[in-house]
Amino acid sequence: MAGEAGMFMVPQTTGSVLCCKCGIRMQPNAANMCVKCLRSEVDITEGLPKHVMIIHCPECDSYLLPPKTWIKAQVESKELLTFCLNRLKSLSNKVRIVHAEFIWTEPHSKRIKVRLRVQKEVLNGTILEQAYIVEYANPDQWVAAVQLRQHVSHRRIFFYLEQLILKHDAAGRAIRIKQMDQGIDFFFGNRSHGVKFVEFLGKVSPIRSRHDKQLVSHDPKSNNYNYKYTFSVEISPVCREDLICLPPKVAVSLGNLGPIVICTKVTNSIALLDPLTLRYCFLDADQYWRSAFRSLLTSRQLVEYIVLDVEIISPEVNVGGSKYALADAQVARLSDFGRNDTIFFIKTHLGHLLKPGDHALGYDLYGANSNDIELEKYKGLVLPEAILIKKSYEEKRQRKRGKPRAWKLKSLNMEVDDTKGRNEQEKMNSEYEEFLRDLEENPELRFNISLYRNKGYQPSEMASTADGEDVPSIPLEELLADLDITDAEDNGDDNDDDDGMRE
Repeated sequence: MAGEAGMFMVPQTTGSVLCCKCGIRMQPNAANMCVKCLRSEVDITEGLPKHVMIIHCPECDSYLLPPKTWIKAQVESKELLTFCLNRLKSLSNKVRIVHAEFIWTEPHSKRIKVRLRVQKEVLNGTILEQAYIVEYANPDQWVAAVQLRQHVSHRRIFFYLEQLILKHDAAGRAIRIKQMDQGIDFFFGNRSHGVKFVEFLGKVSPIRSRHDKQLVSHDPKSNNYNYKYTFSVEISPVCREDLICLPPKVAVSLGNLGPIVICTKVTNSIALLDPLTLRYCFLDADQYWRSAFRSLLTSRQLVEYIVLDVEIISPEVNVGGSKYALADAQVARLSDFGRNDTIFFIKTHLGHLLKPGDHALGYDLYGANSNDIELEKYKGLVLPEAILIKKSYEEKRQRKRGKPRAWKLKSLNMEVDDTKGRNEQEKMNSEYEEFLRDLEENPELRFNISLYRNKGYQPSEMASTADGEDVPSIPLEELLADLDITDAEDNGDDNDDDDGMRE
């Protein structure tokens, strides 16, 4: 119309810019990046559930909607697709689902795969769309099981391993995780996933493993075999802060170390320290399992002492990344304090930490009754009356008991046996509290795990003034504040109340 009337029209052209990463010509957007470069920079599917457990009854062709509702749905029907999307409750808080469709799977696989297309706002308001696949499986349809065990009386190592697994997403492909008496069972839908998980465990702890397989079915026409694989993984019973009497052959191979040593760190190797000479060495998994010695005394047998006097006899040195200083100390058992005059004159490696009036935890070799085979092999060996392990803050923590921490930890989506008695639950809670205290006291221990800010924590000025700086705490600079992890994040499983964040 405007052209027919003789009016001049300015032609409208769409501008284009060059991608800031690869330089190709593209339509301008807020990020100034093309779609391919944007996807390489940002993965909006990171952290989204890719494996979900569902319970299916093949007799009536129904699916369980927790806690007690059963829904009938045919294969690849709208009802089944709605059911599958409802199992992804946590998805709606992170991304927007724009499309969903089934992917064909073999009927005998008893698995459902759904391809989702999701959108999310990234980088200056740019909307990115991406597709990813969610696999639904029955928890009983596992192919590989990893049975992780440690034959000790506590679960301290499993609390630490849980945080390492979460940080590296090592169990992201597990279709089921179950807490057992002396360990944890992990179930995978593929043998390669189980093998990869065992390899991860070997990188973070001293383990030995064996595997076995059981024939499930066999097709003689196509010569196909279906197996179930089981990996039995045992963690070394030696834990951090344990007192060890080295076997004579091991002590000689380590340059006549000890023989009474302390385990200071456990990774894929065991770090040993002689508290009387500050000699230090590492024992890898192969070296340990060749002799497979056990601890003389464990952290369950620590005794609280009060320090009466400390005299430094050597300057502070850095041994294996930690600081130590030899000192002569006079200590008395806290249980004997005020009852008798029993005083122990000992040598300790904690001279840089202790001062008169402090409390310390150590092993009472004066009153211990140990029947260790390795100890009997050393004839004429004179044991110290006590060996101090660490400084104790229990008396100062009494003022802070019941107060929330400024940080939290994430936990695995794990099935827990609720039939255990009250004493067992209290014991586990007590061990978990000790693990949290260890994280506060040992910066090296929390170096490889992720800590998150507790949004419900409100610091009190009066409390901080009264508590002082004597009690170890985790600085806010070490906490992850940019991640929003809610307490209800459980991959859509309404039955598991333990997943999410733990204080």
